Amino acid sequence: MSLTYCDAAPGHVFHGPYHEDEYGFPSCDDRVLFERLVLEINQAGLSWLTILKKRDAFRAAFDNFDIDRVAGYGDDDRARLLADAGIIRNRLKVDAAIENARRIVALRVEYGSFDGWLRAHHPLSKAEWIKLFKRTFRFTGGEIVGEFLMSLGYLPGAHQRHCPVWPRVEALNPPWMNAMRQGFTGYDAQALGETLPTP
Repeated sequence: MSLTYCDAAPGHVFHGPYHEDEYGFPSCDDRVLFERLVLEINQAGLSWLTILKKRDAFRAAFDNFDIDRVAGYGDDDRARLLADAGIIRNRLKVDAAIENARRIVALRVEYGSFDGWLRAHHPLSKAEWIKLFKRTFRFTGGEIVGEFLMSLGYLPGAHQRHCPVWPRVEALNPPWMNAMRQGFTGYDAQALGETLPTP
C-alpha cells in the first residue's frame, strides 16, 4: 500500500513546506490562484516534485504571476519563456498560461476577480467543476482541475483526519467543508471517506 501525501510529505525539503502551509488551504489572492493553476497545468505528465523545484524560476519567468502582466505577454515574451530552461518549455503550457491570464482578466468584468468567479460557482461536484473549467480555460483536464481545486480547499481530499495539518485547515473552514456544513452532498464519497470521521 502506497503512502498518502500526508504520510509521505512531512520532513521532505520540498513537499513538506507545501503540504504543511499551502496544500488544502483556501486563498482569495488571485496571484496565488493563478500561480496554482499555472503550476498544476505544468505538472501534467511530470511529478509535482519537479514543479516545486522549479517554482522560484516560474515566479521569475511569469512576473510573480501578475495576471495583468502575463495577460499582456506577446510574441517576445512567449519566445523568452520557451527559451527559459528554469521552467517547463512546452508551447501548449506556455500558451495556456498566457491565454488563461487573459480569460481571468475577462472574468473580472462580471465577477470582480478569479476568486469571485470560483466562489460564484461554488459548490459544485468535481465533474461539474471539470466541465466548467473546460468551457472557461485552456489545458484544464480532469486531473489538473481536481488537484487545483483540492489544493485550494474547493474539493475535499487534501488532508486526512489523522494529519497534523488537518486542524489548521479545518479552522479556516475551506469552501468544501463550509458547503458540507450547509448541507451540500455532491462530493466524491472516496475523497470524503479519507477526510471525515468514520460513522
